[in-house]
Amino acid sequence: MTSQQNLLRTLNIAVVGDIHDQWEEDDGIALQHLGVDLVLFVGDFGNESVEVVRAIGSLDIPKAAVMGNHDAWYTATEWGRRKCPYDRTKEDWVQEQLDLLGEAHVGYGKLDLPEFNLTVVGGRPFSWGGPEWKFAEICEKRYGVGNLDESAIRISQGAKSSAYETVIFLGHNGPSGLGARPEDPCGKDWHPIGGDYGDPDLAEAISQTLTAGKKIPLVTFGHMHHSLRHTKKRLRKRIFKSPEGTIYLNAASVPRIKEKGTEKQRTFAIVSLEAGIVSQVAQVWVGNSLRVVSEEILYQQPRPLVQTG
Repeated sequence: MTSQQNLLRTLNIAVVGDIHDQWEEDDGIALQHLGVDLVLFVGDFGNESVEVVRAIGSLDIPKAAVMGNHDAWYTATEWGRRKCPYDRTKEDWVQEQLDLLGEAHVGYGKLDLPEFNLTVVGGRPFSWGGPEWKFAEICEKRYGVGNLDESAIRISQGAKSSAYETVIFLGHNGPSGLGARPEDPCGKDWHPIGGDYGDPDLAEAISQTLTAGKKIPLVTFGHMHHSLRHTKKRLRKRIFKSPEGTIYLNAASVPRIKEKGTEKQRTFAIVSLEAGIVSQVAQVWVGNSLRVVSEEILYQQPRPLVQTG
């Protein structure tokens, strides 16, 4: 297939929100059944859940992933290390996860996908979210990144070195700038309520990439769960469309597997990319026998009005 044909085809992308140990063999089967071309994982596989990552690493579909704060739960902070269930002098579960994902892990990096004529660029791995520099030790030790400015540069380098003009950003937490209300995609929904809890380094990297002339149809992330802490009357806003036309998708539907009677249902966000533009985003729930039991359209590209007469 030529590059021109790649640009014209519809690309179906599954985005898997925060897993938190909810991943089963049937998830991989469901993705195959849905016929997706690419799978993006926003991190928080579990608390350094090596076996979950092992299963995802063996998934036979093109994929990219970024690590979340829970993926370094027993490593990144002193309080986490005190609770560590394994001997850290003999084992390193964070590194095991990174090794299992291999090139699919794009945190502070990128993955060129020639079959789709696009590049997936990763945000800061292990992000806790917010305007403060948290999990500082792990970023310094593993990546040599010591502050938010250095982090923005590191993310931008991935986009700058991308082989393709079309770039998808994949983060654990979303960028700042998507709103400060508690129900906004990265809004703070715990006391004190309100405030933009997005990552400023990711926002800066996106801005630099747009300025460089790259096309960014999609920025997707998780971390900030759809279910709000301060109210159960509504869910978090999951879609934001920028003036440049970029779709920002919060995919953190937690829990992502639910049991309804005798049926177990699992969810995925499905993004349709047509000619390098997001045409639709849907939240689907797949039940027994791999059937889609519900579909919620989160976004649909406006169609041009047809002139008559």
